[in-house]
Amino acid sequence: MRIAIYGREFQPSVIAHVKHLFKYLVIKNVDIWVYAPFYKFLTTQFECDFKFPTYHTYEEIKNSADLMLSLGGDGTMLSAVSLIRDAGIPIAGINFGRLGFLASINKNDFEHAIDDILNNRYDIQKRVLLSVESEQINLFQGNHYALNDITVFRYDSSAMITVNARINGELLNSYWADGLIIATPTGSTAYSLSCGGPIIMPESGNFVITPISPHNLNVRPIVISNQFTLELEIESRSNQYILSCDSKNESIDTSVKLTIKQAPFTINLIRLPHESFFSTLREKLLWGIDVRNY
Repeated sequence: MRIAIYGREFQPSVIAHVKHLFKYLVIKNVDIWVYAPFYKFLTTQFECDFKFPTYHTYEEIKNSADLMLSLGGDGTMLSAVSLIRDAGIPIAGINFGRLGFLASINKNDFEHAIDDILNNRYDIQKRVLLSVESEQINLFQGNHYALNDITVFRYDSSAMITVNARINGELLNSYWADGLIIATPTGSTAYSLSCGGPIIMPESGNFVITPISPHNLNVRPIVISNQFTLELEIESRSNQYILSCDSKNESIDTSVKLTIKQAPFTINLIRLPHESFFSTLREKLLWGIDVRNY
């Protein structure tokens, strides 16, 4: 089995866990393939008894990796998904971050998870993505897909922006706000949740539109079908706005209109036997726990 390892720079406190992981994979006779920038960083952190081949691009791994392991938090996982795109490579994350809704494998107890994965004791959960496009320009060099959310922000701190939103050609609202989040069910527990959006089940077939600090307090998040097409036109005093696609950002001229819809492919998220969406919510959001005891 060839496992592609993806990661970014991390704090020194997790070096021991990373060394342990690589040694364990070698013991299990796994063919390890490491993301080149991450491998370069690793060589500055510790001496490794083994040398591993590296990869750089989507084109290199799309037909060559059996699965991918992301080492880090949810942000690292999103970057890994951006590299996988439509390759269909199953992905799991070992959590070196904080919450870990996506990167759900505990760094202190990953051996059992690795054993389950190597013995095919896992399920594949298909997660939908969003696509953002424009007729005027090529966004994000063609890598315009988001597993969590697509967001428009005001360019600077001078004034709010106006986001004119249409669904299937019909006006939904003109949002006066600092920005607007369009989130998948996966992204409903991320930025959208912190702005008051609802939690959506992964298989629900819905997206959520959540305003960021709206001027009108009666404007609330709205859940829409993932079969709808959303069109956005932005007005701003600075004549620019920021477009975010998961971990990627671009400054865009207000003359650029956006079309947002479900992407034509899904991501294959590895879920282990003991994992469930509800158990993750209980663990990460402390549901059912008396926080007065902490």
